[in-house]
Amino acid sequence: MHYTRLGRSGLQVSRLCLGCMTYGDPGRGQHPWTLDEAASRPLIRQAVEAGINFFDTANAYSDGSSEEIVGRALRDFARRDEIVVATKVRFAGRRAPNVGGLSRKAIFHEVDASLQRLGMDFVDLYQIHRWDAATPIEETMEALHDLVKTGKVRYLGASSMPAWQFAKAQQVAADKGWTRFISMQPELSLLYREEEREMLPLCLDQGVGVIPWSPLARGRLARPWGENTPRIGSDAFGATLFAHTEAADRGVADALAAVCAQRGTPRAQVALAWVLGKAGVTAPIVGVSRPAQLDDALAALELNLTADEVAALETPYLPHAVVGH
Repeated sequence: MHYTRLGRSGLQVSRLCLGCMTYGDPGRGQHPWTLDEAASRPLIRQAVEAGINFFDTANAYSDGSSEEIVGRALRDFARRDEIVVATKVRFAGRRAPNVGGLSRKAIFHEVDASLQRLGMDFVDLYQIHRWDAATPIEETMEALHDLVKTGKVRYLGASSMPAWQFAKAQQVAADKGWTRFISMQPELSLLYREEEREMLPLCLDQGVGVIPWSPLARGRLARPWGENTPRIGSDAFGATLFAHTEAADRGVADALAAVCAQRGTPRAQVALAWVLGKAGVTAPIVGVSRPAQLDDALAALELNLTADEVAALETPYLPHAVVGH
């Protein structure tokens, strides 16, 4: 396994982050394709044994059951001082006044709930799960800073938003002497590259670690174009990301297939190697529902694409509407 620093922080993470939205009670939340605890534990253990020390979940994944499953597995399979546990706050499983969002009240409530589900005393990386337009960013940043000072949170991260919003949040924290974000979680894959325009250059300039989600376009780049799976068929959010781009995306998928055929390498390995090779990317977030998927992700770490291969993969891309924020 390869390790690196998350941005300019002292936090050392594996170059792959295990995305834990895959693990949760299928009867809770909006992800019927998730794996239950019995099916999840061997995959989490496989990741730990492969050297992955970076695990990403969220309070909203499968109504909190992802945090429960991941917390129990990591207590059994890993050493707490060696691993980096990341979770998120913003979305909630029900609608009610003061439930969800990034107010001081909501953040303080949700961090305690996450810690209880994880069975841990602190979260290594606490991330805001998108922007909350209903709450002043000053209130959010001060509340997050206070969590760091209490010791419940070690570092702060953010996720998909316009670059100007991220810059504003960082400047507010800097002006007030509060804790800044050390990481950004944007969508990035061969099928969605809009974050290359502003967010990735901003993060590279400011020393912010980048941990992309959906580096395989929610599985679309891991198999022949148009091949369906239970997850693709039931992934309502994923459908919104790629609902109107099939014609444009087909050219990229064909280019990927051609490079893979010439190399004799699986699609997932080449697509992930492209993400790993982007300047500023720290650790793509990979979802694993079968052991072979982790094997492909690990193999991608050793795959160096040539300049000609990168050009072949990138040339067919057409601009997309910004989604996922």
